[in-house]
Amino acid sequence: MGTDGTDGTGAGDGAAERDAELLARMRAAPVLAGELPRFDPGDAPAAPGPLFARWLERALADRLPEPHVMTLSTAGPGGEPGARVLMLRGVDSADCAFLFASDARSPKGRDLAANPRAALTFYWPGHGRQIRLTGPVAVLGPEAARQDYLGRSPASRAAGFTGRQSAPLSGPEEYERATREARAHVAADPAAVPATHTVYRLRAREAEFFQADPARGHLRLRYARTADGGWDRTLLWP
Repeated sequence: MGTDGTDGTGAGDGAAERDAELLARMRAAPVLAGELPRFDPGDAPAAPGPLFARWLERALADRLPEPHVMTLSTAGPGGEPGARVLMLRGVDSADCAFLFASDARSPKGRDLAANPRAALTFYWPGHGRQIRLTGPVAVLGPEAARQDYLGRSPASRAAGFTGRQSAPLSGPEEYERATREARAHVAADPAAVPATHTVYRLRAREAEFFQADPARGHLRLRYARTADGGWDRTLLWP
């Protein structure tokens, strides 16, 4: 126990005051600045894939920052949740399916091997829009992995050969050495693809679209896939 009554880590030194100040600043932070797009659920298409494509096209046209970036949520074999941010690698709007990639040995890869279901969440604050997609995840074949990997920049390809994702690292020197070796490897063999690079395909069973409103009249539209291949649409309380 420290002389200041804390556990000796300094965690209690002014922490409560800082936390209160952060809360006050969060509450005062501006939200939903600017004019937001209009969304009429009554005009929404019968399936969610075309609506996703429509919203993404608008986000790209309006130059929103990184609209292809999303949060992937998975669960391990014991139900332990995990989430991380990564890039959308492709979309099949006709089937409402979404591609992403990872190393099969990574925590998310191990989660998906044990429990091949996941959720994807997009958030575009500039439009006040969120999209949530949930469903089973399938592993695509080696050719899909090869095309995805070789379509990346040399720096991105070198990163895939730099150590094992999320494994312990002894320090910056180890990382720098591994990076140099990986860059040399890619330069010597530009067609090299890590054996564990994997492309995954989430086929949505449920898709939810959220449109914020500064007056708090938020809109939520949920699609649920039916047994005959169609979709049910439900307007939800915000």
